[in-house]
Amino acid sequence: MFSWLRERRRRKLLETPFPDSWRRVLERRVVHYRYLSDEKQRRLEQMVQVFVAEKNFEGLGGLEMSDEIRVVIGAQACILILELSHDLYRKVDSILVYPGAVQRPERLFGRYIQNGALEQHSTPLLGEAHMGGPVILVWDAVIKGAVHPERGHNVVYHEFAHKLDMLDGAADGAPPLHTREQYEKWAEICSKEFEILSRKAAAGAPTLLDTYGATNPAEFFAVATEYFFDRPVQLRRRHGELYAILAAFYNQDTAARVERR
Repeated sequence: MFSWLRERRRRKLLETPFPDSWRRVLERRVVHYRYLSDEKQRRLEQMVQVFVAEKNFEGLGGLEMSDEIRVVIGAQACILILELSHDLYRKVDSILVYPGAVQRPERLFGRYIQNGALEQHSTPLLGEAHMGGPVILVWDAVIKGAVHPERGHNVVYHEFAHKLDMLDGAADGAPPLHTREQYEKWAEICSKEFEILSRKAAAGAPTLLDTYGATNPAEFFAVATEYFFDRPVQLRRRHGELYAILAAFYNQDTAARVERR
């Protein structure tokens, strides 16, 4: 019943044409939008229209929420699931956006200051995805990733990849797949690539993938997703097996798409 009502509401929403001002934002701000065929662009626009209507966006730290922010974030999130049978991140209700990097306090247990309180340290936060909770993003990082895919760093791709990973109830680097054979192949290739990245990171050797992916398998999947969409030609050339399983999961050949452009 709820599914029927949701689909009815969405069909009603899509009777309204996609705003020209939003399309200009996509053309100017989201480089990956330009790689898509006309048909895929129209599909993405419809997904963005629904995504923006259904998700609760909240500006924090003095950031005033705007359609541009909603559309840029929504478009990049939806690019990941453009060819997936997925209900627009059904477990994501809220997206919290800061204007710039914020400091996240970390407690270092066992270190005290004179008054007996734990000493507080902090690290810059660009994005965070919570199991069953909101996605937190920093707008400065969002827009840099959207207009500079050559950097290979995209906080929206990264955090929403975590949300895909979490769909089966665990952030373990393996999003929901369909068959046992797919899980076995995924485990074989990702484990091998994760170990290679970990060894190179420990040795200080150069890598294509950001060494943050060596933190754990969940971060490896999120980092690999960034490169699959932002530097796909290089990923296919240097990590062909990894590229192949990501292409099979996302049902997109991003390298071919970039080469056509």
